[in-house]
Amino acid sequence: MPNESILGEVVAASVGGAFSASALYPLEVLKTKMQAKSKEENEDSSSSSSSSKEGSDDSMEVIDSPSDKDTSSSSSPSPSASSKPPPSESALSYAKALYQKEGIAPFYAGIETSAFQSATEKALYFFAYTAFKNIYTFFAGHRGMGAAVNLLLGCMAEWAHLPITLPIDCWTTQIQTGDHAKNKGNLAILLTMLNEGDGLRGMYKGIEAYTVLCLKPAIQYTVFEQVKGIMLARKRLSSGRSGNSTSTSALTADTLTAMEAFLLGMVARTIATIATFPYLRAKVVLQSQKKKSKGESGDSSSGSEKKANIPAMIAKMYMSGGLGECFQGLGPELTRGVFSAALMMMMKEKIAFAVKNVLNA
Repeated sequence: MPNESILGEVVAASVGGAFSASALYPLEVLKTKMQAKSKEENEDSSSSSSSSKEGSDDSMEVIDSPSDKDTSSSSSPSPSASSKPPPSESALSYAKALYQKEGIAPFYAGIETSAFQSATEKALYFFAYTAFKNIYTFFAGHRGMGAAVNLLLGCMAEWAHLPITLPIDCWTTQIQTGDHAKNKGNLAILLTMLNEGDGLRGMYKGIEAYTVLCLKPAIQYTVFEQVKGIMLARKRLSSGRSGNSTSTSALTADTLTAMEAFLLGMVARTIATIATFPYLRAKVVLQSQKKKSKGESGDSSSGSEKKANIPAMIAKMYMSGGLGECFQGLGPELTRGVFSAALMMMMKEKIAFAVKNVLNA
């Protein structure tokens, strides 16, 4: 029975993750570009900015606030800065400007790696989570788990897949935030990252953010599982009261409807995203850093890049732009993340239900 449960969860999560990531991929690209936008604009204007500021603090350059950029560019506008969407633009305006400049290609750049990363991540997460849950149930002697235990198991499951999925995530971020006018292939971008960056170690940029980001899926699936348990308990209770004891009604009482899973997935993802978003944005900024220190006089820039860390980035973002800077790109992230999670959870529930029926037949 535990093996059947793990197989159903893994297959359902993998298919659901790949489908939801592909269906909403343009929003994924949009939110990633907006989260890394401050860094890109500072790179564009670095040639016109003073070299003393460049050498003294690269991490501050990465996350200058949009308001500072507006005031500096108003006095001496550059062609490269004017071609980028201004920081104050909404997600829709940013998407329109990006489409007018580069066409449809940037919105689907890296969709293959993103779908593979999402399928692998979800499969490994639910494999680990279900295995940990079965082990806990075996030793605890009961099936009921509180929210604290669910959170702990969720964090452990999140760390279990990072050695495999984080390099793919870093690769996808570089593809999404790259210059598509150069027409670099995905494999060429990967080879550039390995050869001109920090090698394999550079593929794990932002891993420290997962000390907090591991709570994101843990919060999401804990909320989902806890509320799902309450809803299913009520379904069984109402089914028992009505006297429906057929096998079909019993199976229906053990699963959520598509709409129930969709709405519950939306609520759970919203709570998890808002709680961890500043760390998510700092991770994206760190991962989207390109070989800047190699092109410049690499005396102090490489050292400052090594000193950059997630808490320092969040502190700089807050000091330069307040909470608005820390939550830049939250709109597209919520839109994409909420619908992606809702689609994934809806498909996962139905696929897991079908796999369970096949295995029990």
